[in-house]
Amino acid sequence: MTKPSLPDLLHAAVSAVGGTERPGQVAMAEAVAEAIDDNSHLLVQAGTGTGKSLGYLVPALAQGERVVVATATLALQRQLVERDLPRTVDALHPQLRRRPQFAMLKGRSNYLCLHRLHEGVPQDEEDGLFDPFEAAAPSSKLGQDLLRLRDWSDETETGDRDDLTPGVSDKAWAQVSVSSRECLGASKCAYGAECFAEAARERAKLADVVVTNHALLAIDAIEGAPVLPQHEVLIVDEAHELVNRVTGVATGELTPGQVNRAVRRSAKLVDEKVADQLQTAAEGFERVMELALPGRLETIPEDLAYALMALRDAARAVITALGSTRDRSVQDEDAVRKQAMASVETVHGVAERITQGSEWDVVWYERHDRFGASLRVAPLSVSGLLREKLFTERSVVLASATLKLGGDFNGVGASLGLAPEGTTGDDLPVWKGLDVGSPFDYPKQGILYVAKHLSRPARDGERGDMLDELAELMEAAGGRTLGLFSSMRAAQQAAEELRSRNPELPILLQGEDTLGELIKNFAADPKTCLFGTLSLWQGVDVPGASCQLVVMDKIPFPRPDDPLMSARQKAVEEAGGNGFMAVAATHAALLMAQGAGRLVRATGDRGVVAVLDPRLATARYGSYLKASLPDFWYTTDRNQVRKSLASIDAASKAAASD
Repeated sequence: MTKPSLPDLLHAAVSAVGGTERPGQVAMAEAVAEAIDDNSHLLVQAGTGTGKSLGYLVPALAQGERVVVATATLALQRQLVERDLPRTVDALHPQLRRRPQFAMLKGRSNYLCLHRLHEGVPQDEEDGLFDPFEAAAPSSKLGQDLLRLRDWSDETETGDRDDLTPGVSDKAWAQVSVSSRECLGASKCAYGAECFAEAARERAKLADVVVTNHALLAIDAIEGAPVLPQHEVLIVDEAHELVNRVTGVATGELTPGQVNRAVRRSAKLVDEKVADQLQTAAEGFERVMELALPGRLETIPEDLAYALMALRDAARAVITALGSTRDRSVQDEDAVRKQAMASVETVHGVAERITQGSEWDVVWYERHDRFGASLRVAPLSVSGLLREKLFTERSVVLASATLKLGGDFNGVGASLGLAPEGTTGDDLPVWKGLDVGSPFDYPKQGILYVAKHLSRPARDGERGDMLDELAELMEAAGGRTLGLFSSMRAAQQAAEELRSRNPELPILLQGEDTLGELIKNFAADPKTCLFGTLSLWQGVDVPGASCQLVVMDKIPFPRPDDPLMSARQKAVEEAGGNGFMAVAATHAALLMAQGAGRLVRATGDRGVVAVLDPRLATARYGSYLKASLPDFWYTTDRNQVRKSLASIDAASKAAASD
């Protein structure tokens, strides 16, 4: 039998999902198939509307090897498993003569733990377990959530938190879930045979396509113990997020509260002398943290070093004691011991990592209004880790709408541990970058307006002229505005000010409701505006007339006092590179490209992206940032933009009344 051709397979899949075949999607599918065949790597930029998911799913399913697809957002995971994969598998079946199996796999704490649900939660202050269902008042929000979880446990097939709608609070979920370190293990657990997390792993082992998230991919790479099944092809969608997610997984944290929890959990399970040693070390650490000032620690102060060594040694003694003592008087001792061990091991691991003092780590203090001070440690770079763990023994495809920054893929490539495109040499992964464009006519559909006449934004300074400009633009647009702000404080100030200036245009503010509700309400009423910060830059998909003006208050450079970003910038400079361009400008370009991408989501969309920061027009790095954005028609003429917005608004109103 002849092998079915890729164009025929793609055509069948696109027809099945009711889509339209696009030249960019065909080019992408061919490049993915070629990378898999050559066992090489591909960075592919596919703009909104290209049909990116099918562009990689069809060639991946056609080649017959096991594939892992890792995404950054829950929404895309669900879309793949509930919509794209079932339809694509059905559509390809007649030609492939097989029906590839697929499964979703997440970290253990995303699944309901039956042991926790039925036996209770280890109680920090008491021996053994307590029943959270009895402890919470049935009339309280927590009590209601827990009762819903108990009912849901009888009907759910997956135990996956994301299948529970509406959801429950993090506090309620924590009562019925465990981390991988707290898990007893299927062989020791009375509920091992029914375990949802184990069932998900078994399904993944049998599947041809495993859909997971960036965090689990990072854990699989960093911790050495394989979580994902063996696979020949890795596809990383939303790949612009990968470095941040891997950095997050590789970041350690110590807080006084967390250390005190470890003390309480282990105290009853070890002899008094060992417990007292950890208690004393915890008190010493807490005293140091009371005086902690936010910022990077280029060298570890003597008092902190002493406190961390005491904590490390005491935690090691507790770990040894926990492994060798038994106490039959403790109810469900294995579960209590496992949770205590997980807490103490975390404390030991972070304290040891900081005292060892790797030149590749950045250590800093953070202070939070509600939670107090924390000590954090993160890798200066994850590029070496990614090069070593990601790009060996499999073909990797990295896809996103924003990978080509400043005109090429080398900036993103470097953050992933890849040498500039075309560089050859021993142990250097072979890769190529491909921009398959977008089906949208950006110069005709959108305007990029830079408010060149405004004053340059000063850090935390008042920006009255910016708010005046924003108010005028919103009025010209008739609402329909997505406001993307570089800080929550700026978003709140703008919402407060503009709500009082023009009550006719309702303004929704991030944090005042769930993101899903905010986006739904924003899309429902053209006059409504939505203001917010980071997650809105890439989390809003509102095609049509409700979003015709996207405003960025200023270029979203990282804060100058961000310890990790400034350390990375300094490291690039010390190596002879341009730290500002490699770190700060790349960070800003990625966010601006994502933010500008909110405007045109469909072929009929029209509108303006307004950047209220004159530096985009006047600074030397402005051309790099503009080259990272869609190819909109560009202007600095404020009157022209107001006229354009007014005519787009009028056209939308006329279309709505027809």
